[in-house]
Amino acid sequence: MKKLRNTYSVVLVGSLIISQMSGYTASAASGVSGYPSPAIAAVTASPISNLGSIQLGSKFQATLEDVNIWPQAGGNILTYTLNYTNGSNSNANLLHYFSRVITPAGSVIPGNPITGDVLKKKVVPKGNLRVTYYVNIGTTNSLKGLKIPMYVWDAKVKGYLRQVGTFKLPANYSPTVAIGKSLNTTMNDIPVTAYTESLQLYEYSGKVYAKVGVSLTNKGDKVLGDPGYKVYLVSAGGTSFELALDSSQVDYKIQPQEKKVVYYMTEIPGYLNTNNMKLQFVQKDETLKLDLPKSSYNLPVATTPDLIVEKDVVKKIMINNNMIETQLNNATVFKEDNKGMWSFQLRLKNTGNKAVKMPSYELAVKSPKGKSFPVNAKDLNGIIINPLEEKIIQFTAQVPLEVEQDKLQLQMIETVSADTISPTAESAGVKTKLNLPVAYYNIPYILRTNTLTGFEYNATNSYGSFAYNLLSLQRFPWMEDDIVVAKLRITNTQLVTLSLPELKGALKVDYDDLMSSTELFMDKQSVVLAPGKSVDINVLAKVPYTTDFNNMQVSLYSTVDKESIPFLTLSTNSTMDAVNTIQRGGNFRITDKGKNATIQEKKTVVYQGISSNIVSTELLISNEESRQSKMVRLQAYYKTANGEFYEATSNQPEAAVSPGGKQLITFWSKLPKSVKTSDLSLYMGSGITGNKLSEPGQEATGFINIASLALNSYTPSTNLAEVTLYPYTLSIQSSNGRLKEGSESISIDVNYNLFRDGSYDTGTFNHKLMLKMTDPYGQSQEKALALGTDLTEGNNNTFTLSFSNDRYKSLNGGTYRLTLYDEFQGERIELASQEYSLTYEQLPEMEQ
Repeated sequence: MKKLRNTYSVVLVGSLIISQMSGYTASAASGVSGYPSPAIAAVTASPISNLGSIQLGSKFQATLEDVNIWPQAGGNILTYTLNYTNGSNSNANLLHYFSRVITPAGSVIPGNPITGDVLKKKVVPKGNLRVTYYVNIGTTNSLKGLKIPMYVWDAKVKGYLRQVGTFKLPANYSPTVAIGKSLNTTMNDIPVTAYTESLQLYEYSGKVYAKVGVSLTNKGDKVLGDPGYKVYLVSAGGTSFELALDSSQVDYKIQPQEKKVVYYMTEIPGYLNTNNMKLQFVQKDETLKLDLPKSSYNLPVATTPDLIVEKDVVKKIMINNNMIETQLNNATVFKEDNKGMWSFQLRLKNTGNKAVKMPSYELAVKSPKGKSFPVNAKDLNGIIINPLEEKIIQFTAQVPLEVEQDKLQLQMIETVSADTISPTAESAGVKTKLNLPVAYYNIPYILRTNTLTGFEYNATNSYGSFAYNLLSLQRFPWMEDDIVVAKLRITNTQLVTLSLPELKGALKVDYDDLMSSTELFMDKQSVVLAPGKSVDINVLAKVPYTTDFNNMQVSLYSTVDKESIPFLTLSTNSTMDAVNTIQRGGNFRITDKGKNATIQEKKTVVYQGISSNIVSTELLISNEESRQSKMVRLQAYYKTANGEFYEATSNQPEAAVSPGGKQLITFWSKLPKSVKTSDLSLYMGSGITGNKLSEPGQEATGFINIASLALNSYTPSTNLAEVTLYPYTLSIQSSNGRLKEGSESISIDVNYNLFRDGSYDTGTFNHKLMLKMTDPYGQSQEKALALGTDLTEGNNNTFTLSFSNDRYKSLNGGTYRLTLYDEFQGERIELASQEYSLTYEQLPEMEQ
């Protein structure tokens, strides 16, 4: 029965039309100043949270709080909150109590709970409950003269409702918080203390933007997030502009007892009077399809911040309530292709106590006449900076030379996407972009320093601080082209380790970009440098050998998601360094990591040909590592006295070498007959394949650490006592040539020692040992001798040769000459020669 009556009461009350009745009136304290509101009369009084109480029963009362009004397309919406207090020992059923709103025109309109409070039906014993009601008051746009009567269900009175009192709002009442005052309110059912901090105006690109700061202190015991309210900036004349959250504070969180300033921004007309503006929070009731007014705040006088940042000045910006220091550093410019090629760094330091995610910015270099040149801000936007962490962001820009280069600014603009802000605009709901200037950094005009070899320079980037040297700048032959090599040294000058990225290199000579052919080689596999430690880097690229240039630009960079991240860029007009020269008989040292070795020339031989000569150099390389390792693949060129280069073909063993072990390496090349071979030198260095040292058998794409080895000239031996054909040494001890009377053959016995040096490895043996016998008539015959087979290793060995000729029948003595030749690639050189007596053996008389 109770349930049926309660249901009936609701239906009945909903159908009543009530005129204004007499009864108890609760007076609200008058305020101090009025407020501006959209299409609502402006007053400036401070709000009073308790607008009076009405006793609804012996121990049950209602207190009026937070009366607000907000315009809607279908009529202005009034909201008010009743705080019910139950002092009894039993539940108080709210279905027995009703409120109405009476407009100054006399309309009586029942109040209905907003969707969030519609299920609040009872007030527990000794408890209190807040319920917010809404009323569509049509065209009424002022709180002046509004009344809110209260009724109790009473079956004994006519109409079943008994009026127990009326709340009256004073003429100067304002729900808007006065400047310098705070409001204790709730957001997401969490108690919050709120007040306005600032109103700032910014001009950019012919538009005006407003930024409002609101201080929120979480007084509850739960984390407060963005309540999802719509927020409006309202002018004194009633025009409203929807505000958007600062991009760094989207989805902000405020911990219990924490205070945070939340910033909102919007675009406003340049002609708008910004005096006496207010901030209005509005909550969307999705069920009712209405915007319900929440708290509002008068704003202080608008200020226009000074955004210009002079040279070396630290600009502090607040991001999500953390202070970030910013400073423009290391700005330099150089000329290229009628453009000023700018590079500069932005230093960022988080001085707060929480990690900060940088908002989305647009960067541009702007000239005094307003021309703007975009700067890629990808490396800045969205990065995380931890407390006390410092980051350096590198930027580049290109500015035409017809633009003044000495009065440029770097503009940092925060970009925020927001709905079109006027609720009555035809384009409402359309996404627009707000551009809020943050800082204008004056860029100092500093020409890029020309880097000289032998000097140390300091640099800082996002990876840390370091010193760098241009150790050498050299140019060498490479097939049909030349290779240009810039050798750098990076030294960690920090007190902590310096972690280098996976670096790549790019060379540019004058205006020719050689990036596609540039290679980079580092002498360390590790990319982490301890304090004071260094790494040497070779940056090399191929250029046509006919190319002359005056300036070189060397760039080191890394790539992230296909984007190039600058590490170091330098320019130099230094002349090419001379190649390190090693005197005849000197040692060539290889100091590449893991490949330490010493090289010494064994001999250089010129094989004379008919139309060309072949030059061959034999080298002995010694492993100076403490572990077995493969030697680095050597690359070499022969250089003539008049500056011509000829690529040398190598024959290098591929096997690993034990510590202290040796290998024989051969280089050779075919030279025109016209080339003077007496002053040859060998340009030699470590081959590289990509960013690693080449090993024997690998195809090298370049070479580094080149030196010029002066070569010895070879002189044949005057006898056969010791003939060297590495790794063999042949010693002819004696030779006995015999000719029998009447015979057409000469038989020669040769007594020899053959020793093979097993202390080093050799590659493929491509030489032939040729023996020529010149008879007493001066005619010669040849035989090829295979070392190791025809001639066996050991001492006191003998081999026999026979040479035939019809003329020998009439020969009765004389001398013969044995000459040894080294034959290589079809050409030969004399090793040694010696003459011997021919023994003539007569036949016995009975045989004659």
